[in-house]
Amino acid sequence: MLNGRKMFYQRIRPLLFKMDPERAHQLILALLRASGNLAPVRELLRFYFKPRSARPVLVGGLYFPNPVGLAAGYDKDCLAWRGLSSLGFGHIELGTVTPLPQAGNPRPRIFRYPDQEAIINRMGFPGKGADHARRMIPPRGTSPLRDAIVLGINIGKNKDTSNDQAVDDYLTCLRLFYDRADYISVNVSSPNTLGLRELQGKAYLCALLNDLIAERDRLQLKLDHSLPLFVKLAPDLDDQELDDALEAIQDSCADGVIATNTTVQRKNLLVSDPGEEGGLSGQPLIDLSTSQIKKIHQRTSGRLPIIGVGGIGSAADAREKLVAGASLVQIYSGMIFHGPGLVRKLVESL
Repeated sequence: MLNGRKMFYQRIRPLLFKMDPERAHQLILALLRASGNLAPVRELLRFYFKPRSARPVLVGGLYFPNPVGLAAGYDKDCLAWRGLSSLGFGHIELGTVTPLPQAGNPRPRIFRYPDQEAIINRMGFPGKGADHARRMIPPRGTSPLRDAIVLGINIGKNKDTSNDQAVDDYLTCLRLFYDRADYISVNVSSPNTLGLRELQGKAYLCALLNDLIAERDRLQLKLDHSLPLFVKLAPDLDDQELDDALEAIQDSCADGVIATNTTVQRKNLLVSDPGEEGGLSGQPLIDLSTSQIKKIHQRTSGRLPIIGVGGIGSAADAREKLVAGASLVQIYSGMIFHGPGLVRKLVESL
């Protein structure tokens, strides 16, 4: 049956790949949103895609039914989490969400390289804003469907917000999603918002995380619910930059790291001149992200939970991330090239 699902996706993939990548993605997202709002269709998706066996994982105080999640960027406006939750994921990370709506960078801004299972994107956090995204998700404890899946919200700053004022944007999102999210992912590592990666510097990151943790602790006392906070880092940090970021993360008592975001490097993309700016994801990223996971694990003596992401397209790829020190993994590009059946394949293989 799993091979049948793979064959079905391989048949429709050429049609999708003839479309503009962003339009194809919007079509799939619309179908997932529509199917997620219909209980019989959700149950049918679960029947086909739910893993037959899974290894639960406890990370950051959260119980994950299996170690495979969906990375941020797939569903920026939190529209299709119901449909996505039927595909076998142990968790889904939504966003990146910014406080105010914004258009993002000019189109075209997504470019596929199928021969290498690679994608370059320069989206720039397009979205309808945090208020809209918040309305898409019921509060925890109000919906069995909502409570059946671990939902993370990836938050960022608006393009026009200076780095000196960025903490206000992140605090706004934290407050808005505190009763909606199961964890928060702090995105300071996208290469597609000018200057954002500067927030990974020690001074900026210390100030940002200290304010976020203080507000998180205040809300925890008020609402009697803890919310783990993870920091998403770039694969392009050198050793000193990584040490500085990890020091800030550990000193603030953040709950973990997501490693990694996309890369601006092109050395593993076997195209003479891709000619496109933006973050590279997919197979050319896998070794770089796994190396960063291993460094984080070693530098923190395994005390800091890691969610590993970057280039996973097979069970062997996922296993490499776990061996390097990750507790959980996330996919995105792999699902574009292999289809939703990849989730069940990974879960059952792990």
